[in-house]
Amino acid sequence: MKSVVVTGSFDNIQSSDVRFLRAASKLGSLHVLLWSDEVVRRVEGTYPHYPQEERAYFLNSIRFVTQVTMLDQMVAANYIPEIEGFQPEIWAVCENDHTPHRQQFCTAQGIDYRIIQQADMGGFPPLPTINGYHPTRKRVLVSGSFDWLHSGHVRFFEETSGLGDLYVVVGHDENIRLLKGDGHPMFSQDERAYLVDSIRFVKRTVISSGHGWMDAEPEIDLIKPHIFAVNQDGDKPEKRAFCKEHGIEYVVLERTPKEGLPRRESTLLRGF
Repeated sequence: MKSVVVTGSFDNIQSSDVRFLRAASKLGSLHVLLWSDEVVRRVEGTYPHYPQEERAYFLNSIRFVTQVTMLDQMVAANYIPEIEGFQPEIWAVCENDHTPHRQQFCTAQGIDYRIIQQADMGGFPPLPTINGYHPTRKRVLVSGSFDWLHSGHVRFFEETSGLGDLYVVVGHDENIRLLKGDGHPMFSQDERAYLVDSIRFVKRTVISSGHGWMDAEPEIDLIKPHIFAVNQDGDKPEKRAFCKEHGIEYVVLERTPKEGLPRRESTLLRGF
């Protein structure tokens, strides 16, 4: 498999970034050269919204990424610095980030230069269907809006995946508006589900079809989880009562960030 490299700050990762990474990973084993905070400042003229450790954690959680390397030396945006033991065969860039200088650098270095066209990154692929599951593994279900996916969500997925195969039910748009009011959700259900499903800790993602705090009830009937996990914010009497009635283990996790990372809340990130 060919080695593919992409570079950049990957600050405030959105679905467009994940679609780009997905497209680049189809070319080979994907290696992200991530600009450190100081490099971002030098190249872009301002510090990133998210610190380098948080950006690296998020990128490493994306299933399309093979490896992340932090670049903390001075770099220019139009070339790939030498990294001991690593020789890229392909440099993939988004159409909007293409420059003649990057192409010239690749030609001089014998690196295949690939431009990922915007047309190849449009829309959201359909979610994999749930047509069966491993009979001897525990199934863990979590639900939520995940309206601004951040490192706190990733950490929650990482923790809950340690309990068994993780199934995530993403709240559908109508129900999110019902529960949270006008202005919610910020992102469509298809986009939110696409981002959640890109996280390597997630076994399967589905969009809810019910209503209220138990909008995941139809999906629970399909998945038949052994465990329903929530964080402290998602702990609701309706969920507790449902699990007690149906013999499902109910687990409440403390909302703690990954060690060394800041605490994140979607509400505070709106308008970032």
